[in-house]
Amino acid sequence: MVYLPDFLSSECSLREPDQALFHIIPVPLEQTVSYGGGTARGPAAILEASQQLEAWDGASEPHVLGIHTQAPVDCSGSMDQVLGRIRSTVASVVKQQRIPVTLGGEHSVTIGALCGITAADKNIGLVQLDAHADLRETYQGSRLSHACVARRAVADLGMPLFQFGVRAMSVEEVKSRQRYKVRSLDAQQLYREGFPAALLPEDFPKKIYITLDVDGFDPSVIRATGTPVPGGPSWFQVMQFLDLVIRGRQVVGFDVVELAPQEHDPASDFAAAQLIYNTMGFIQRLTLDK
Repeated sequence: MVYLPDFLSSECSLREPDQALFHIIPVPLEQTVSYGGGTARGPAAILEASQQLEAWDGASEPHVLGIHTQAPVDCSGSMDQVLGRIRSTVASVVKQQRIPVTLGGEHSVTIGALCGITAADKNIGLVQLDAHADLRETYQGSRLSHACVARRAVADLGMPLFQFGVRAMSVEEVKSRQRYKVRSLDAQQLYREGFPAALLPEDFPKKIYITLDVDGFDPSVIRATGTPVPGGPSWFQVMQFLDLVIRGRQVVGFDVVELAPQEHDPASDFAAAQLIYNTMGFIQRLTLDK
């Protein structure tokens, strides 16, 4: 068995599950990747990189709310079996009134997490950072592909969806956005117009789940991902995005997916770990329930 350190264990004391708001769930899944591989190594790389983070995120110390790292989810067997395990794990964390933080692995892990999140509460909106819309009905013969995550959310789970940073879509996905009334701030619009005063629509649910595909960043920020698409938002633009979507809302869970570590690129691993910790910080400072 490969040893994995707990998230940020270098800076904070270990917390038992009932003493931690944030439950880290590593999911080293790699079954439907279609270009660059390596997502199975993503969770381990993030946990290793987190040992180099500062406990102070620049505004607060999110770890004071408690961080508990679970054992990795078993990713053997069929995709249905893996997603079932993710669903059960996430649902258990939610039942304890904690926040699941899922570490991918490929983006398909989000399907299992969303099923676990919505098992007890259907009135949850999905907020997505991504270079791709992920709104295909099937991709390479699978409805559970990384390219179908958002489609499963809106079509199967009925979740309202807001997308940020998208800059690569198929015609099918353009039509899917119209059909499912998906709202968005795409990369090109962000470049031309900047952020609006209010990012999420007024009628968007107060409870949200955030999925953060690291290819949503411009490759100058995170290059170690399967499909690094040019023209994405910068680090600080993504931080502003998180500030705007979390402010006044309750985050019920989030994930960081699609990191594909490369031997000579520790900066990408570190950025992914920092993204997780910063998101915890925004939740600590900005959510409805304090």
